[in-house]
Amino acid sequence: MSVRVGVIGAGVMGADHIRNLHSVVPGATVTAVADVDATRAAGLAAEVGADGIIDPYALISRTDVDAVVVASHDSTHAELVLACIEARKPVLCEKPLAATVAECSTVVRAHEAAISGGIPLVTVGFMRRFDPGYVELKHTVSSRAVGDPLIVHCSSRTVTSGPGGDSEATITNSAIHELDTVPWLLDSPVVEVSWHATRASQRTAHRRDPQFMLIRTESGVLATVELFLNAGYGYDIRCEVVGEDGASRLAEPVRTLTDHALQHGHSYSKDWVPRFADAYRLQLGEWIGSITEGRTSTLASARDGLQASVVAQALITSMHSGGRTVAVESPF
Repeated sequence: MSVRVGVIGAGVMGADHIRNLHSVVPGATVTAVADVDATRAAGLAAEVGADGIIDPYALISRTDVDAVVVASHDSTHAELVLACIEARKPVLCEKPLAATVAECSTVVRAHEAAISGGIPLVTVGFMRRFDPGYVELKHTVSSRAVGDPLIVHCSSRTVTSGPGGDSEATITNSAIHELDTVPWLLDSPVVEVSWHATRASQRTAHRRDPQFMLIRTESGVLATVELFLNAGYGYDIRCEVVGEDGASRLAEPVRTLTDHALQHGHSYSKDWVPRFADAYRLQLGEWIGSITEGRTSTLASARDGLQASVVAQALITSMHSGGRTVAVESPF
C-alpha cells in the first residue's frame, strides 16, 4: 500500500522532494502540495497529479495525507511539526528542526510525550547521513581503519549565499549540516566550540563570509569547519578524518575527469541538488520504508535536531563574544 504524502513548501528543496517521491521513491504517492505561492503550489502539484493548496495546516489534516514533508521556511518548522505530532502523522522536517533552541525543545518535549516510547513520528532531514561518500567515511572511522580519529576537517563552499540571511543564518542554515555530521561520524557529542572569521569577502556585505569554526567532541577530537557561501567557483563539499595511522576523505564531487584543450580537470555543480541527489533519494526511501514497515527509521531524530541547534547557539554566542570558546551543555 502506497504512503500518501503531503509536501509543505514548493521552493527548490520542496520541489526536489516532490519529484523524488513521485518518480524514484517506491511506495510513495504525493497527494497534496502546500505553498504560500498558490501558483507555484498548483504548478508542482499538477506535475505529479496532486492537489495544490495554500494552507499547510489544511494539508496536515487531510484524510488523504498519511505523512508530511516540511520544506518551508525555517521559521515555520516548529509550528508545522507540532501540528503533525498532534495529528499523529509521521513528518520529515528539513533542517533545522526549528529556528531556535527553545522551539526545538518544545517540539522534542511534545513529540516524546505523544509517542510515549513508541515509534517516533519526527525525523530531521540531515541527508548527509545517507550520502554514499559520508556513509563510507563513517564506516572507515568506525572500523578504525585509519586508527583512532584525531582531527576532522570540513569545508562547505557554495557559489553564492541565498537572498536575505545574516552571519547567524550561515550557522543555523548551512553549518548546521556539519554540526550534525561531525558527532555522527565520530559517535561523540560536541562539548565546546569557538567561532572565527577572516576579513569579509568583497562579494557580500550582509554577513561575515567566510566563517571558520572550531569544534571539540567529548572524545577529544578537534574538528575545523569552514563555511564560504560566496566562494563563486562552485558547490564544493569536503570532509577529511585524520587518524593515528592514516587519513580518509571524501572523493567527491566527481566521478570523471576530463582532458580537453590543454586542460585536465572536472566541473562543479552550481548547488546542492545534483551533489546530494543520491542522499536525498536514499533518505526518502528509508523514511517511506520505515512508515510502510511500522518501524523506527535510521534518519536523524528530533533529539539529533535539538542537539545540532544547541551547538549552533553556542557558536552564535562565540560569534558575539569575540570568538571565545563556549561550552556546549547537553539539552537532555
